[in-house]
Amino acid sequence: MSLHWWSIEVLDGPHSSAAHWRDTHEEIMVSGAIAFGARDWTWRAFSWGVLFEIAFSPSDASLSSGSWTDFRELPAVRAAFDAVPDPVNGLLIYPGRGGSAGRVQPRRPRPTAGAGAASIPRVRVPQRVTLATTEPAPTTGGVTV
Repeated sequence: MSLHWWSIEVLDGPHSSAAHWRDTHEEIMVSGAIAFGARDWTWRAFSWGVLFEIAFSPSDASLSSGSWTDFRELPAVRAAFDAVPDPVNGLLIYPGRGGSAGRVQPRRPRPTAGAGAASIPRVRVPQRVTLATTEPAPTTGGVTV
């Protein structure tokens, strides 16, 4: 059975940690997810904050309606989102697994930076140099002006 995952990342704030936020709101988040049909969930702690991943079955996880939308609109869940340690940049919600779960598709290879990278070939533009010519100073009656 394929599951549709959602990720909620909570970043540490200047005065409070995301781990403290998790301790406070973990029970509300998990019980709300179970009430609306979550099939699997996991919490992960990182140096930058915490990650809460929730999985719904594909028939329940549509974006317009269904268990994910109902879960997200719960007043207790909305209150938990409003209470994140960094209210401006501290909450990221997106479909799929997050954190260090990796990508589903492999990344394209990129050139390595530093000593392993090849230099960009440069086209030499020929420069034309002209020498300045001087003219003799005008003379008036044998006296140089």
